[in-house]
Amino acid sequence: SARRIIAGEGYGQYFGHSLGHGVGLEIHEPPRLAEKNEKSLQKGMMVTVEPGIYLPDWGGVRIEDLVLVSEDGCQILSQAPKTFFELD
Repeated sequence: SARRIIAGEGYGQYFGHSLGHGVGLEIHEPPRLAEKNEKSLQKGMMVTVEPGIYLPDWGGVRIEDLVLVSEDGCQILSQAPKTFFELD
């Protein structure tokens, strides 16, 4: 899971929100992708997967993908490149 990977890199305490949420007629809809959510994802659901890390006195970064849940997994619909660059 994203939370386990982020924690393994030493940033677990800086990931203080859910992993994502449903998207439909509204941009923020159920289900919430969170540890305490017990609802299963169903075929045809559209969700965001948007892990983020926020460091005190620095700021944060969040990468978001739009994902369609399919019969046998999921399909990532986002096509933006995931490359890092440094800002001055």
